[in-house]
Amino acid sequence: MKIEFTKMHGLGNDYIYVNTMKYPLTNPEEKSIAWSRPHTGIGSDGLVLIGDSDKADFSMRIFNADGSEAKMCGNASRCIGKYLYEYGLTTKTDILLDTLSGIKELHLQVKEGKVESVRVDMGIPADIHWVDLGDAYPFQKGVAVSMGNPHLVIFVDKMEEVALAEVGPVLERHPLFPDRVNVEFAQVLDKENIRMRVWERGSGITQACGTGACATAVAAAFSGQCGSHPHPTVCMDGGDLTIDWAGEGQHLYMTGPAVKVFDGTIELKE
Repeated sequence: MKIEFTKMHGLGNDYIYVNTMKYPLTNPEEKSIAWSRPHTGIGSDGLVLIGDSDKADFSMRIFNADGSEAKMCGNASRCIGKYLYEYGLTTKTDILLDTLSGIKELHLQVKEGKVESVRVDMGIPADIHWVDLGDAYPFQKGVAVSMGNPHLVIFVDKMEEVALAEVGPVLERHPLFPDRVNVEFAQVLDKENIRMRVWERGSGITQACGTGACATAVAAAFSGQCGSHPHPTVCMDGGDLTIDWAGEGQHLYMTGPAVKVFDGTIELKE
């Protein structure tokens, strides 16, 4: 049996998208591992399943490249909005998406029948607090933020001095985070711009992370490093996201692009 898939990316954070309403999948954990491999598979940061929902317009499940399931992905949610509209699954430009971290609202910005960008209501950031990482780690202090998935944001003076491939996997498995954690390193350039690099839980270094960008903006506001500017731009290896957050207890909004790379088919070996 062959199934159709679409490869898409949000600022270089690339996933394989499958419409499970048309192609039901079993063992998505195993498929994510196999298909994400760059040389023997399709190559991606993971697998995203688009489905129906009795709570919202559609649902999303996301599996990392190591097969673990994530609760939320900002980049993937924007890509799903583009997929749903451009493949004719909906004519709505405001879509409710059911995720493991709750229902997210997508607002599509459409021009000439194409989705140019998507604004996502990411919900209310939670569990924001300073974390003492201990002397055994190369960085002693960070800010923990939950965006439906766990993040650890560490501020640095010079991004080029961060050996992300070395410290990322160590901090991901810090004992303070028994379920592991996404790790962001952030350099505040000015009150309107933050440079960020990410080590994603279950995927490693990626070009961008939507929830990570949100967590970074929240951490910068929480620590007083961005003043009161409500619309910081988070600059990642793959590009920029605009974050809109009015402060504690308020919903956070993320706006950015979504890009289709190609369509393909793959044979199921079950």
